[in-house]
Amino acid sequence: MRILVALGGNALLRRGEAMTAENQRRNVRIAAEALAPLAREHQLVISHGNGPQVGLLALQGAAYTQVDPYPLDVLGAQTEGMIGYMIEQELGNILPFEQPLATILSMVEVDPDDPAFQNPTKPIGPVYGEEESRLLAAEKGWAMAKDGDGFRRVVASPAPKRIFQIRPVQWLLEHGCIVICAGGGGIPTMYAPGRQLHGVEAVVDKDRASALLARELAVDLFIMATDADAVYLDWGTPRQRAIRRASPKALAACPFASGSMGPKVEAAIDFAERTGKPAAIGALNDILRITQGEAGTLVTLEAGEIEIG
Repeated sequence: MRILVALGGNALLRRGEAMTAENQRRNVRIAAEALAPLAREHQLVISHGNGPQVGLLALQGAAYTQVDPYPLDVLGAQTEGMIGYMIEQELGNILPFEQPLATILSMVEVDPDDPAFQNPTKPIGPVYGEEESRLLAAEKGWAMAKDGDGFRRVVASPAPKRIFQIRPVQWLLEHGCIVICAGGGGIPTMYAPGRQLHGVEAVVDKDRASALLARELAVDLFIMATDADAVYLDWGTPRQRAIRRASPKALAACPFASGSMGPKVEAAIDFAERTGKPAAIGALNDILRITQGEAGTLVTLEAGEIEIG
């Protein structure tokens, strides 16, 4: 099978952890150990989040006042290279020496008229206390939003229209390579008059970009690995229960939090409806069982309604 696994931010940096290279590498090593069995048996494509990393780079850039900080598209490219490097190295240390791996910096086209530019919602960077959040908003002009017990910077998150590097990714997969691409939702770009491509101050949602990537690569199974073992109805209440299988239509009728599980559910529904193939959401350490239909939440046209596990 050809499988795309979208690694959630928890696979790279867990909530509350310091954003150090050592912590990121340790978490990438854990992810590599989970992914290696898939890589031995299937064609594997890996995408990943980059919210904490791109936010940290933005902070570091803002601290150096001699020059203007680099824009978010350039920071996105930097994080794709950094995280892809770590994934390549840690997977390469587990898999046979001759297994090729490659990271593709992936430009993603967005629409300049996307209403998301008028309503920033995508959180990046660390969580701040209320007072620090207020000071940063005033000093840097950042939009800030509530995130759990604190606040995070939010930026525009336009919808992905096209991934430019599909052909080289396809070629690499056909030649036995494991490919890491569309990291952090890809590098946001748009066309100016005269057909001139340029970067955009935005962050494309990783799950939406991964769903587009999965469609364009005609994968057989699209998996979003997160820190939850499944999608839950009535999450956080005494009545919460795990969904094991669901049809796209039935799942679309259920409410989910827009800042956490909502985008993943939407991406799974979109992929399953457009391709007729299954999408799954579940925990990284259950990844093998998810491919066998024994764990996580499977979104498939073959499901009747909502099947509770």
